[in-house]
Amino acid sequence: MSKPIIAIVGRPNVGKSTIFNRVIGDRLAIVEDKPGVTRDRLYGSGEWNGRAFSIVDTGGIEIDGEDEIMKSVRMQAELAVEEADVIIFMVDAKAGLTHADDEVAQMLLRSRKPIVVAVNKVDNLNRRDDIYEFYNLGFGDPIGISGSHGTGIGDLLDAAVEKLPEEVEDDYDDDVIRVALIGRPNVGKSSLVNALLGEERVIVSNVAGTTRDAIDTPFERDGQKYVLIDTAGMRKRGKVYETTEKYSVMRALKAIERADVVLVLINGEEGIIDQDKHIAGYAHEAGKAAIFVVNKWDVVEKDDKTMQNFEKTIRDHFLFMTYAPVVFLSAKTKQRLHKLLPVVQHVSEQHALRIPTHVLNDVVSDAIAINPPPSDKGRRLRINYATQVAVKPPTFVLFANDPDMMHFSYERYLENKIRAAFQFEGTPVRIFTRKKSDED
Repeated sequence: MSKPIIAIVGRPNVGKSTIFNRVIGDRLAIVEDKPGVTRDRLYGSGEWNGRAFSIVDTGGIEIDGEDEIMKSVRMQAELAVEEADVIIFMVDAKAGLTHADDEVAQMLLRSRKPIVVAVNKVDNLNRRDDIYEFYNLGFGDPIGISGSHGTGIGDLLDAAVEKLPEEVEDDYDDDVIRVALIGRPNVGKSSLVNALLGEERVIVSNVAGTTRDAIDTPFERDGQKYVLIDTAGMRKRGKVYETTEKYSVMRALKAIERADVVLVLINGEEGIIDQDKHIAGYAHEAGKAAIFVVNKWDVVEKDDKTMQNFEKTIRDHFLFMTYAPVVFLSAKTKQRLHKLLPVVQHVSEQHALRIPTHVLNDVVSDAIAINPPPSDKGRRLRINYATQVAVKPPTFVLFANDPDMMHFSYERYLENKIRAAFQFEGTPVRIFTRKKSDED
């Protein structure tokens, strides 16, 4: 089930990034009192009244801006609007209703999407009356908010979440492994889909961006059912692309959310670039099982150390995903293709692995005995017991006397010990430390 999308849209310098940061609880977007700072869409996750959603922060739209950067910003915002389920249209109480606001409103009207008008910078009671002129936009009741003070954000989220579509579950049984293919353009995702299926089910072209939307393709192999979710190639942010391409990284994020296993495709001929790290990071942050698939291996000049050296390069670049196995293949010639699906099935099982509590506590106790927890000013962290609270990804809670004393290095040590005992190959592992209550 993919999350619905809320996009924050408006002309430059109305405070979109400040609101975005408040919703996701993190300072991910750059906030500066200067028009055009947020040039690309930024993505985050939020939750309100029990509804989880993705939220998109867009660059400010200048309808008449003709320089290359503003053209890119406008196109990025238009794509975000196209993908969104609900749009927060942000305006500025101090500036009042401007011609630029009217122009953006016309664009939003054409989208036929649910719109919530947020009137930002209502920082005191004297500004409450400033919201009324925004009724002229024709989108219903404007909501006065203050990004700097945080007031009115709850009312805004109430209105936005109320307009989200009803949740729809995927029509696939639990025994189906959902596999998303992600990667920058022209790494061979569609070719790999066709190779796995043994037929031309997806259009293959050397033109980057041929695949415009996520495409679901169910199939069965050796008694195991799969669904392949092919996505458009992820573009590097900041470049200008023709609006006809209808591409967006959000589609790939949607595919990742729906997946059990994510195949991160890397072009073996070109090697690794920074964009590959950003793409892989989406899968890691979403807690999905992952496999690095080095495609186009048939055209790589090789000696007896080439594969070993390439895998070492992957490990050096993706230090945050040391758990992910690497498969080398060629979708074009089907070289080593037979190795992929067994690895997919294995990491899917690891992603859903549940450890009995008594076995887990034996491993944690042994780890503590070998390397005791850190102490601070005479006080020592005491871990009383551990339990697994979720799968996909495997998630553990450690109950301790003082969670603030848990250092990230000791948490990583415990994760390594848990991995040594139970593998968890191909899946991230999440560990949280909670205070042991008197009733525990």
